[in-house]
Amino acid sequence: MTNWFQPVAQPVAAVATGRQLTVDGLTMVYGRQLVLQDLSLVVEPGQLLAVTGPSGAGKTTLLWAMAGLLRPARGTVALGAQPLRDRAHAVAERVVLIPQDNGLAAILTASENVQVALVASGMPAPEVRRRTAEALDTLGLSGQSEQLVEELSGGQQQRTAVARGLALHGDVLLADEVTSELDAQNRQLVLDLLRAEARRGAAVVFATHDPEAAAACDGELHLIDAHARMVR
Repeated sequence: MTNWFQPVAQPVAAVATGRQLTVDGLTMVYGRQLVLQDLSLVVEPGQLLAVTGPSGAGKTTLLWAMAGLLRPARGTVALGAQPLRDRAHAVAERVVLIPQDNGLAAILTASENVQVALVASGMPAPEVRRRTAEALDTLGLSGQSEQLVEELSGGQQQRTAVARGLALHGDVLLADEVTSELDAQNRQLVLDLLRAEARRGAAVVFATHDPEAAAACDGELHLIDAHARMVR
């Protein structure tokens, strides 16, 4: 079986079918604490990669660096031939992050949380409405679309965040612990939707503590003691 997640010596150009997400020599440091050391990785468009490891191993740090939210001490993150400078540049390059804390505005409804992200991306109003309704319906949230986020359960909030991320149709989708609040049925639904994003052509990276969820992905990168190794 082809290993789609290859350590690389240097960033590589985009492929014809999409843009690779390339991490080259990434080192992340908090204060004096080394979190990740010399991590190199390529995620191809159309692939779904699980990132695993114990709490504090650097899963969120890796995703935030990929999303342009954290500046590496050394190394680069690139989408195709474009090194990502910061979060604004990553957003412009269609890198979507579904954060672990969901990142929803409590004073807005589920529908408004999705719509705000789509409007900010420059999408026309009719498409915003269509994608919002479609995404919420796909996640089983049509009945909660006009509820305030603070009125939703933890699982409903998590699914709303997933709906928002999916509605953006990114070239890269970074999902951080997005099944932790879900029952078995909704967990499988979200995994199926992440797989569908990969089939659409996105490079999908999914941080998880769940070994069953990780096993459903194309490959697994395990983080421990600031180092990474490909489990499969």
